[in-house]
Amino acid sequence: MALAISNLTKTYPNGVKALDQLQLEIGKGMFGLLGPNGAGKSSLMRTIATLQLPDAGSIRFDDIDILQEPMRLRKVLGYLPQSFGVYPKVSAEKLLDYFATLKGIASRKDRKVIVQKVLELTNLYDVRKKSVSGYSGGMKQRFGIAQLLLNKPQLIIVDEPTAGLDPAERNRFLNVLREVGTENTVIFSTHIVEDVKDLCTDMAIMNKGRILQHIKPTDATNEIANKIWTRNITQADLADFEQKHKVLSSNFNPDNSMRIRVFAEESPDFSFKQVAPNLEDVYFIALNS
Repeated sequence: MALAISNLTKTYPNGVKALDQLQLEIGKGMFGLLGPNGAGKSSLMRTIATLQLPDAGSIRFDDIDILQEPMRLRKVLGYLPQSFGVYPKVSAEKLLDYFATLKGIASRKDRKVIVQKVLELTNLYDVRKKSVSGYSGGMKQRFGIAQLLLNKPQLIIVDEPTAGLDPAERNRFLNVLREVGTENTVIFSTHIVEDVKDLCTDMAIMNKGRILQHIKPTDATNEIANKIWTRNITQADLADFEQKHKVLSSNFNPDNSMRIRVFAEESPDFSFKQVAPNLEDVYFIALNS
């Protein structure tokens, strides 16, 4: 299973160019699409999911020409958008049965089997009788995964799924995605670097409608080994250091001093200490290059 995107372009009526001759190839497994808000990630997800047409370019999933055969793609597609609306006062079990009917599973017996399976996979079986409107944010996101799995999709798209989740809910949700991602092509769009580090074996960094870097997370950090330096400074000195050095990030210490991380081929001076690179460093280098 492979997704091939070529020269994809999309400009909205307000003049915003969301996709700018975008090129990308995605294979089987968990793929992280990382970028800031407004990078064009959701526009790309919606275009792949056949919810909008591009101005130019092509998208293929195996032998399916997505732009020419959207209904063929939808039969093997699972999509979880940023906001997933649910019906109030309807249990998860009944709502999933209804969705399964809409997806063409006519047999009540078959629907019962697949609904039970996706409830168990998403760790919602014990609360299957509870109204989905009463679910927590993390449970609603797991319900979103449950509904997209009803048609046994081969291509799964999840758009900013962990935004707003507490750490425990986030971990439960990511564990579900890990299990789903072993047998499918899963595109995981996010602006949260930790999500990609914890989940994905392949990734791309996107901004202003273009792919800035396509690389495996482990290779990405290896490429900048021995090039990340850190030291403490005062907040008043931050602007000066940002002018002199390539400051990637800055964080407050408990004593209100700041710890900066700098990208440089060699130590800026004796006061800096070399540290191991992380994926956040990779992200900021790509965005600022």
